[in-house]
Amino acid sequence: RARGMHPGGHALTRFGALITGVDGLRLSPGEKAFFSEVRPFGFILFARNVESPDQVRALCAELREAAGHEAVITIDQEGGRVQRLRAPLWRDWPAPLDHVAAAGARAAEALHLRYRIIAAELADLGIDSNCAPLVDVAGRDTHPFLRDRCYGETAGRVALFGRAVADGLMEGGVLPVVKHIPGHGRAGADSHHELPRVAAPAAHLAEVDFAPFEALADLPMAMTAHVVYEALDARPATLSPVIIDTIRREIGFDGLLMTDDIGMEALSGSLVERARASLAAGCDVVLHCNGSLAERQAVAAAAGEMRAAAQARAERALAARRSPDPVDISSLAAQLDALMDGQRDGRGQL
Repeated sequence: RARGMHPGGHALTRFGALITGVDGLRLSPGEKAFFSEVRPFGFILFARNVESPDQVRALCAELREAAGHEAVITIDQEGGRVQRLRAPLWRDWPAPLDHVAAAGARAAEALHLRYRIIAAELADLGIDSNCAPLVDVAGRDTHPFLRDRCYGETAGRVALFGRAVADGLMEGGVLPVVKHIPGHGRAGADSHHELPRVAAPAAHLAEVDFAPFEALADLPMAMTAHVVYEALDARPATLSPVIIDTIRREIGFDGLLMTDDIGMEALSGSLVERARASLAAGCDVVLHCNGSLAERQAVAAAAGEMRAAAQARAERALAARRSPDPVDISSLAAQLDALMDGQRDGRGQL
């Protein structure tokens, strides 16, 4: 297997260009052998992988042991409909757009506290990444599957709130994954089920949709949008060298670029074809969330090892991980509750 030299001087086997899901609460022998062979860059957890804090901790330890490195373990813990950790064991959250509206002029502060608390819950389990902030700009055409997951309807507000989310996560030792680059907000279709097409002119895309991602281009990781921007290319962003070049050059993002889940129905062709096409377009790593072990093995074989540039971005992302600042979650929760109560009572600092 290809080896490079780590900046510290020791040899490092390249990661598999894969972030994969797992079947259940613990790893099967087949999964352990598979992960040991392909050394995936990371893993993503879902509700099917969550039963109790101790069980999640044990699963995270198993994943990293099998992969043979301190693999990134990520999750979708946005709040609202999209949260894999739920009450009563973890805190439930309103949809982000509802939280922003309720917090009013103190929305950035509220989101920072919210995601600092989420980060503490994740880090306690061994989960060191969250698929947030979502900085798609909501508009008149935004599909309901996405709309209340957004933070606002103007690029400036979305960028401000996205930064608050990212800062809260990073302070808690959790790597943010900004999504869905270069912008999913104009999409009137749900990319889980069909391919959205956006007809907006390139200038409008740059001014509104791309702007929050440009403002957050320093973040370590981002996730693509399975969306066609007809003014730029006929292919969905995930599979488009034109759009990936736009992400790198115009938006200025040089962090680790992962696909959105290649199993979503917005993409056509086999999983193997999707994996190959996304990497050929310029993505660094393939995200494959659901599927049989045989399907995951086929995707891993198609993805292969990270290219040198992708490996460098992956190492930079891993280096951005930090030990959480010490914090009392109950105190933070009390601060957030007081902030929200003050806004409801009209006593907040406006």
